[in-house]
Parts: sequence; structure tokens; C-alpha cells
Amino acid sequence: GKRYARKTRDGAIGTAFGFSLAPLLARSTEIEQLAAKAEADRLELQRLRERLTLCRRDIAKLIDVVVEGELPSDWATVQEHFRTLVQSIPRGPGIDDLTPLVAALEILREQVANRLQVHAKPQELSGNPDQTERHIQETKPESIIELERCSLTEPPENRVPDPVRETKRPFALGTVLKACREIVNYGPDGAVRSWRDLMIAAVTVRTMLGVHPSAYQDACDVMGPQNAASAMACILERAGHINSAGGYLRDLTAKARLGKFSLGPMLTALLRANGFGVGGVS
Repeated sequence: GKRYARKTRDGAIGTAFGFSLAPLLARSTEIEQLAAKAEADRLELQRLRERLTLCRRDIAKLIDVVVEGELPSDWATVQEHFRTLVQSIPRGPGIDDLTPLVAALEILREQVANRLQVHAKPQELSGNPDQTERHIQETKPESIIELERCSLTEPPENRVPDPVRETKRPFALGTVLKACREIVNYGPDGAVRSWRDLMIAAVTVRTMLGVHPSAYQDACDVMGPQNAASAMACILERAGHINSAGGYLRDLTAKARLGKFSLGPMLTALLRANGFGVGGVS
């Protein structure tokens, strides 16, 4: 109720009604600590919700790829496990509810990605296995000024100019990520740490942008899996200016098949747009 007082005839307060804030003042430190904990819990719950959303989206997209590609495996069991986890999400979940669910979904996402990678590897990871593995292990952000391709295993005197083969030589992963920042959000756990992560992100983006599986597979066959994934990253970066991502990718693939397309100019333009100075790039 309201706070008010009854005064006597001489103006002194005779009777006072209401409540005192003194107890709140005495417990102010405790209240501040409770408020800080409540804010921390709110931020943690928000983070868990975001992780949950990303996991659900990634797993659903990866399973779509499996279904579209008709890859052999017991994917029905995976789908059922995914459905069970999603259905177990309660309404208005708290931190204690989401923590184990997010952990289980992240494990499932990793398992699905690994199984998909095993089935896709014979088709996608073309070329010398030692060269590919060494490139993945040694890839690191390169100087933007250099913007150089990965070196071939053949000695210079044995290299024969081949426009199509040149199209398949990948650029440094660090360069691609500096030019194409958006693709990182679609990698496992919202990060791209390797070519494998970039390929997984590219598959997710491919589905999101409505690029047909056959168009992406053609790009992998012609450009190589690393450059096809890099091309998808470039398309995502310019998605607002491209009417049909699938048609655009098919056009790039057709030019690459004739040796008339290179990722270099696209990456250079995106690097400049992102504020990186690029010099010495042909």
C-alpha cells in the first residue's frame, strides 16, 4: 500500500503507515550477487539455445544430403536417434535440460559428418593422398599479398601446362577464409579449422541456397573438392547479388571445364571488399 503518516496538531508525526526499505539495503550485497547469477544463467541459456539450433540445423542438412545422394549405410537408425533427441526437448527448457541434450546432439553431428565424409571421400578427395593430407595438415593463413596456390608434388621441369588441372589446384585455406567470412558460421561448432570443415560447411550452404546435388558434384569433379567448397563460400559471400546460386555454380563449372575460370579473381575481389590490400596477384 501507500506510505503516509498522520500528524498531530503541533505538526509532529503521530502515526506512520507503510513499509521500510531498510531490510533491502541490508541485503544489497546478496541481491547484487543473485542478480549477477541470474544474468550469467540467462547468457548461458541463450548460448545453449544457439548451440542447440545450430546442431539441429547442421544434422538435418547433413541427413538431407545423405537422402538426396542415396548413400549406403544404416541412416534410418541415425534419423530415428536424431528424432528422439529433438522430441525430448521440453517446452521452456532450462540449463539443466539443455546441457546434456546439446552435448548429445554435438556428438551425433560429429558422427554424421564423419560417416558422410567416409562415403564421400572416394568421390571427392581426388589426387595424390599424401599430397592432400600434407596440404590439410600444413595449411595455415598465408600472406594476403602472396595469395598463392598450394604447390604441386611434381618438380618444375615435369609440370605441363594444363588449364583444367590448374583449375583444380586449391588456394590456401587461410586465404579463402579471409575472403569468405560468412562460410565460417556453417562449419562444425560455427568454425572452419580444416578443408574437411569447409567441405561440410559448403554442403550445408549448398542445401540452404538450393543448389542441386548434381551441380555441386559436377563442380567437385571439375574444380576439385577444395575449390568447389571455396566456390560455394564465394557464392554465399555474394548471395545477395546472385539470383540463382545453382545456375551460377553451373556456369562457373562450365567455364572451369574449358580452363576459362579461376577462383583467383573472385577471391581477390572479396579480399579487397573485406578491407585486405592485395598485391602481386595475377
